[in-house]
Amino acid sequence: MPLAMSKRNFLNGADFLDFSAVNPAAQVWLATIANVRLHGETHRRPVDLFQEERPLLWPLNPHPYDIGRITSQRASKQFRVALDSNHYSVPAEYACQRVTLKAYSDRVCIYHQDKLIARHVRSYDRRQDIEDPDHPKALLAQRRNAREQRLLMRFLSLSRQAQAYYEGLEQRRVNPRHHLRKIVALSEIYGVDAVDRAIQDGIAFAAYSCEYIANILEMRARDTTEPSALQLTRRQDLLDIEIDPPDLSLYEGHGDEH
Repeated sequence: MPLAMSKRNFLNGADFLDFSAVNPAAQVWLATIANVRLHGETHRRPVDLFQEERPLLWPLNPHPYDIGRITSQRASKQFRVALDSNHYSVPAEYACQRVTLKAYSDRVCIYHQDKLIARHVRSYDRRQDIEDPDHPKALLAQRRNAREQRLLMRFLSLSRQAQAYYEGLEQRRVNPRHHLRKIVALSEIYGVDAVDRAIQDGIAFAAYSCEYIANILEMRARDTTEPSALQLTRRQDLLDIEIDPPDLSLYEGHGDEH
């Protein structure tokens, strides 16, 4: 239904080729017509009334209106939160903690208390797992540190001199943990006592490497002790062996023929 328009209405007789021209034209109409004419009810100009009301107006909210759908949930052990049928990651250190999820049309923002901890592009697919590559890093570092700590404890249990040998490795080797892993593996092949002795030799000769430990273990494994004389613990029983006399009857007939 067409709108009734007065002669001085902004849209009366207006013909805009593009919508972008509406706002500039409206600003001109307000400044030259609407705000400077006498109002039919107040009999005052709107521009004058606005100057009186200006001190009484509250400032506009500096933040845009938040239209996100807000939910609260606990992140899973796999540091994920669920939205629709999809799962979005949070940093691993927030696993099992309660977080606030704000879902917008184009993005998903996740907060812990008032701190933004994750931001993802919203997916409208089904059963997707969306992960930020940086989120698992803390967990991977924690697991790596735990593995290295267990390795160090195993190495230190090999010998009373293991701590001193480890300090020597740290001073001389770029990657001492590589040598620790090799030496621990050698202890499973040659035994703890053999590795203990090799570690002591390594400290004595200032030879700090898994290759040295492997060489000395291999050389000692090749060494064989000189055989001792045979000892008969029950000589009488072993020498008094009864042997049945041979049967010579087979040769008697052959002697008569010749």
